[in-house]
Amino acid sequence: MKERNLGPSGLRVSVVGLGCNNFGAKLDLEGSRKVIHKALDTGITLFDTADMYGNRGGSETIIGEVLGTRRKDIVLATKFGWEMDDTGRMRGASRRYIMSAVEASLKRLKTDWIDLYQYHKPDPLTPLEETLATLDDLVRQGKVRYVGCSNMPAWQVAKSQEIARARNTTTFISCQDEYSLVVRNVVEPQLAAAMEHYALGLLPFFPLASGLLSGKYARNNMPADGRLSQAQRWADKYLSDGNWTKVEKLEVFAKARGHTLLELAFSWLACKAPVTSVIAGATTPAQVEANVKAAGWELTAEEMAEVDKITAA
Repeated sequence: MKERNLGPSGLRVSVVGLGCNNFGAKLDLEGSRKVIHKALDTGITLFDTADMYGNRGGSETIIGEVLGTRRKDIVLATKFGWEMDDTGRMRGASRRYIMSAVEASLKRLKTDWIDLYQYHKPDPLTPLEETLATLDDLVRQGKVRYVGCSNMPAWQVAKSQEIARARNTTTFISCQDEYSLVVRNVVEPQLAAAMEHYALGLLPFFPLASGLLSGKYARNNMPADGRLSQAQRWADKYLSDGNWTKVEKLEVFAKARGHTLLELAFSWLACKAPVTSVIAGATTPAQVEANVKAAGWELTAEEMAEVDKITAA
């Protein structure tokens, strides 16, 4: 497994990362254990979770239970900010909340430090200055090694970096946002430009668009057990005529070069300049192995340009 530096830092992560959102939700402890062990065996070093994954705390708890002495072998990333209770009080990015959230995550993860602590979504009620100062304190205390952001618009990423630079405090090293062959507008062009300016690494999630780019779906053949068949909100988001047309053209493109749509989805991302590691969830060890193998196609500049023509519309 190839590794890359995450953004401007010295933190090395695997080109394919493991998204841990299924742990505690779709997968129980034993199912999660199998996926985690397969990820370790295939050379994945970046494990990405969040405090709210797995029905609020379940994912972190399972990771803490399973890793044991292997904790030192991985880069452990988690997030804070999303709602952790039904009252709406346990959320956000205030100093008061972050200080309690990080302690709860450390306890669930059974670790003394978090390698990458990510601001999960913007909190309009808390000044950025307060959030950034608190994250800097966590780094200085040794509880957090690096910080990143997620679901943050380009202007806010830029403002955060400038605030931290002016105060000589810890800056973000990464952004985690949705990015795939059929969802490019979240990152391009504004966020991509901001990441390039500040040398930030991108950790794209939903690389397969909830399975649309996995190769198992067709316009007139929808497997009953797939996410797009079972969850209407994902179907409404991804199953448009325009996306089907792109998928069909991309499948032809990949097949003509001896590859699958899955391989194209992962490898295209791995070849994009801001991308450091492709975050992919899995519910079986076989899916982990397939995701790792899928990122090995080194597309040429001409191939990347052709894919851009297919997907840019």
